Amino acid sequence: MLSGCPAAAAEPDPSCPIEITLAVLKGRWTPLVFGEFLSGERTYSELSRALPALSDKVLSERLAQLTSAGVLERRRTPGWPVRVTYELTERGRALVPVLAAMRHWGAEAIPS
Repeated sequence: MLSGCPAAAAEPDPSCPIEITLAVLKGRWTPLVFGEFLSGERTYSELSRALPALSDKVLSERLAQLTSAGVLERRRTPGWPVRVTYELTERGRALVPVLAAMRHWGAEAIPS
């Protein structure tokens, strides 16, 4: 049993810390979008160029998901044109070692 998560649950428990973390990271492309912020703030255009296979719809959804989870902060600079930037919050920076551990585990699981 993992602390805070019942071992014999019939379905996922939304109060389980692991489920909370997985809910933040859910969805295809989320880890790649998140990874773009490891070197600092980004604009939508920069993200779109960095992830060209990602549709605008999915990129917008992932940014909204990460922002609503408190992982990203969205800043709108007044003026013309309006400039919107995204940056990891303290909560988002706390996820970096989690994703690093997931990457390490996945790399170890790849058959030789």
